[in-house]
Amino acid sequence: MKKQEESFLKASDFGENFTWGVSTAAYQIEGGHDSDGKGQSIWDKYTENPKMIQNGDNANISCDFYNKYKEDILLMKSMNIDNYRFSISWARVLPNGVGTVNDKGLQFYNDVINFCLAQEITPWITLYHWDLPHALEQKGGWTNRTIVRWFSEFTTLCAKTFGDRVKHWMVLNEPMVFTGAGYFLGVHAPGKKGLKNFLPATHHAVLCQAEGGRILRKLIPNAQIGTTFSCSQIDPYRENKRDKKTAIKVDALLNRLFIEPTLGLGYPTNDAPILKRLRPFIQPTDMVDCKFDFDFIGIQNYTREKVKYNLLVPHIRAKIIKASKRNVKTTLMDWEVYPPSIYKMIKKYSDYPQIKKIIITENGATFKDKVENGGIVDTDRLNFLQHYLNQVLKAKNEGLNIHGYFVWTFTDNFEWAEGYFPRFGLVHIDFNTLKRTIKESGKWLTNFLSNKN
Repeated sequence: MKKQEESFLKASDFGENFTWGVSTAAYQIEGGHDSDGKGQSIWDKYTENPKMIQNGDNANISCDFYNKYKEDILLMKSMNIDNYRFSISWARVLPNGVGTVNDKGLQFYNDVINFCLAQEITPWITLYHWDLPHALEQKGGWTNRTIVRWFSEFTTLCAKTFGDRVKHWMVLNEPMVFTGAGYFLGVHAPGKKGLKNFLPATHHAVLCQAEGGRILRKLIPNAQIGTTFSCSQIDPYRENKRDKKTAIKVDALLNRLFIEPTLGLGYPTNDAPILKRLRPFIQPTDMVDCKFDFDFIGIQNYTREKVKYNLLVPHIRAKIIKASKRNVKTTLMDWEVYPPSIYKMIKKYSDYPQIKKIIITENGATFKDKVENGGIVDTDRLNFLQHYLNQVLKAKNEGLNIHGYFVWTFTDNFEWAEGYFPRFGLVHIDFNTLKRTIKESGKWLTNFLSNKN
């Protein structure tokens, strides 16, 4: 679609039953890191070392959603946003991960849920968005098989407390990222490295994903239950045999590792032989226990990657070529702006006949916003959203299995290891005063969502 036509894109083009919303994560926005009995999470602990985070930032206060949730939810309502995806801080409701319940933590989420419903905003809960209680990490965290029991206790508590009002659930957020960055590369909390940590963490996350789904289904029979996966289009850097084979392997690791055992297809060991090393962690009934029939799958796409064969990279013999080295348009995260990638990912996941429906549970971008006359001009983000939405519409018009779209994210926030430098929000936050200002992209979305029917 030509650029001048994109400004005429309307939400009604996607049909009456298409779901529109915004996504956030507890650790990135809440603040209140030790308020009202909250326990310490692995990210609270990780950010104690300022060397681990850009500019030495932490999320002890962040957007202060813990105290400002009403202001933000009212702002959502004013922007015609009627679905809100947020996560539960495990350490806020179970300070030690298991055992003693923090009633004030549960009350906070009850208050958020009730206020959403009062404003006719549908709450969508993500159970786990990367903030494991530090007390459990001291026992091995995701590398300890007992986490299946720990996660079951947490899931049961959330389902019993909130399930009477919350009917849309996601079990895990991007397990490939929190296992890969946190337990293989060591660049996210808890900062562990190597296959010895990554492999057990991966398998236990797959088990928790399915077990969480089973618990939710048992305790909230009429719920819509999903889970979310990061995904990127993977292309060979060069059109030679080695790079093409490498792209298939990297695709198996980044895009197939967590979805295929969930669908009963097992791990993609043929295309990524390193996954054969999972075998010592797989007990007799595990591959059956990994399966769960989710009502929807959330996919989260931002970019595409180009990879080439590299003998010097241990284990995978593959290297991702940074976007900044490829002479392409990039975001501040050095991710390529490549709208067709979201179409390709919808198509890829639609090819699994077991998937009932797909929802884009995150998509967005970070660029340098300009403060002009008290407003926030973010033309690059606005263009990004329009171009990517046109690719989503292309997929829908072709009959692909796409049913919703959530923007990442509502407000600027703490962006993990990058701290507060990258701003993904539709709403600007002055982190000195905590003042909220709707950006031009947020104003565009407000108008866009006024034409849903």
